[in-house]
Amino acid sequence: MTAKLHVLSSETNGESQAAMAPRPKEGHLSIENVSKTYDPEGARVVALHNCSVEIAPGDFLAIVGPSGCGKSTLMNIIAGFDNVTEGRVLLDGQLLATPTSPPKPGSDRVVVFQNGALFPWKTVLENVMYGPLVQHKMTRAEAEERAMDLLAKCGGLDKVAASYPPQLSSGMQRRVEIVRALINEPKILLLDEPFRAMDTVSKTTMHQHLLQMYRTCRKTIVFITHDLEEAIYLADKVIVMTSRPGTIKSTIIVNLPRPRTPEMMLSTDYLALKAQAIASVHEEAKKAFERGEREHA
Repeated sequence: MTAKLHVLSSETNGESQAAMAPRPKEGHLSIENVSKTYDPEGARVVALHNCSVEIAPGDFLAIVGPSGCGKSTLMNIIAGFDNVTEGRVLLDGQLLATPTSPPKPGSDRVVVFQNGALFPWKTVLENVMYGPLVQHKMTRAEAEERAMDLLAKCGGLDKVAASYPPQLSSGMQRRVEIVRALINEPKILLLDEPFRAMDTVSKTTMHQHLLQMYRTCRKTIVFITHDLEEAIYLADKVIVMTSRPGTIKSTIIVNLPRPRTPEMMLSTDYLALKAQAIASVHEEAKKAFERGEREHA
C-alpha cells in the first residue's frame, strides 16, 4: 500500500506570515513510487518500497522511523548520492533520480550530516565563504559580505567569524555548518540527525537557532531524526516510516502555529501529536527489534 503526502501550504497551517520570510518559489520535491534494493542479484536487501512524498517549496518535513527503515537511504537519493531501483525523484519538475540515470549531486541540495564537516584550519568566515568561492559564484568581497550578513542573522555568529572551529562548542559548530549550507542558496536543505549527539539543553538551544534560521532564510527542509519530540516541534509535517522494507506508514500534520516556542511542548495539541507519533513508531520499532534489524544506510 502506498502512502502519499499532499502538498501542504503552511499558510493554512496557522503560520504567522509576519514572522516568516516569504515562501520560496523553488524547492518543490516530488518522490514518486520510489523503491531501492541493494545487491539485487545477491542478498537483495529491500531498503525502500514504493515511497511517494510531495513537499511544497518552503515546507519543513521531518522523517522518523526505527533503525533500518531507510531514512538515510531516502535522504541519500534526494541528495544525489544514490540512485533508485524503481520510481523517480523530481525537483521543481526536473528529474533527479530514475532507475537508468546515475546519481546527480548538486549545489541545489546541501546536506548537513550528524558528524561535523568544517575545515579546522579555516576560520568561521573562511568556512562559510568556501562554497561560493570554489564554485566561482561570488567574488571574494561578495562572499565575505554575504557570509557576514548570514552569520549576523543566525544568532550573532558574526562575533566568532575570526575563530577556528576547534575553539567553538559543538552546537556553535553545527550552526556554522548550516550557515555554510545556506550561503550556497540551495533549494533544499537536508539535515541528517544534526543534533543527535547533543545533550538536552544544547539540543533545545539548537532548535531555537534552527527555527530562527528557517524564519529568516526560508528553504525547503528535509530533517531526519530519531527524536519524536524534536520532529513535531520543528516540522510542518512528520512522516513515519515502517521497518524494512521502508515505506511511508503515516503522515502527521503539525498544526502548531509559528513562531514555535518551547512552551508549546506543554500544550494539549502538542501532546496529542506526540502520542499519535509514539503509537505509530512504537509498532514499527517493535517489529524491527524482533527481527534484529540494524540500520543499513
